[in-house]
Amino acid sequence: MKVVPSVLAEDFDDFVRTMRLAESFTDYVQIDVMDGFFVNTRSFDPGLIDTLVTPLSFEIHMMVEDPAGLAEKIHNRGLSRIIFHFESVTDHAGLADKIRGRGLSPGLAVRPETTLDMVRSTAEHFDTLLFLTVYPGRYGGAFLPETMTKVSGARRAFPEKTIGVDGGVSTDNIGTFYDAGVDYVCVGSRIFMGGRPKDNYARFTNRLNELQHPG
Repeated sequence: MKVVPSVLAEDFDDFVRTMRLAESFTDYVQIDVMDGFFVNTRSFDPGLIDTLVTPLSFEIHMMVEDPAGLAEKIHNRGLSRIIFHFESVTDHAGLADKIRGRGLSPGLAVRPETTLDMVRSTAEHFDTLLFLTVYPGRYGGAFLPETMTKVSGARRAFPEKTIGVDGGVSTDNIGTFYDAGVDYVCVGSRIFMGGRPKDNYARFTNRLNELQHPG
């Protein structure tokens, strides 16, 4: 399992500052993009991502109503995966094919209230399934333990897919995700808000190392 820092910013300058911080301790991040409609929060203009020069590779988590239109606008060389929501209004399979046609990996994000049965057939078109374990839109949401039944079910149903979780991950509960067979956890506020992000990230990776190599 990997720990992926999650970058959420409403202002582009803040986004750049956060990315520069991340460059000092990781090689991969998730960038959250929000349109103010799908979730209440609106991020900076995502078209500006193409102006960023960074050594980091990254995925984009699009919390937007029109992911197809946005996906066509971002071509940064660091981009490796585009994740959009099952609950968005789009042709899920068609957009997954377009993303894959660009040499990128398509991912499907699932809100807490959406059941596994609802996404089961759609999920077949995606490489990655990202389960939100908080209600989306802002840093610091409370972890929803009831979502773990869905995460564990997805691990059994899709053994070949990458399974991620996003939201409410802490050094206290990271073992829950590890035990469920999650491939990566996205961590935002507990890395970037309070203390030194590099030290916060190290606490997560140290705890994960303890889980992977007990004793």
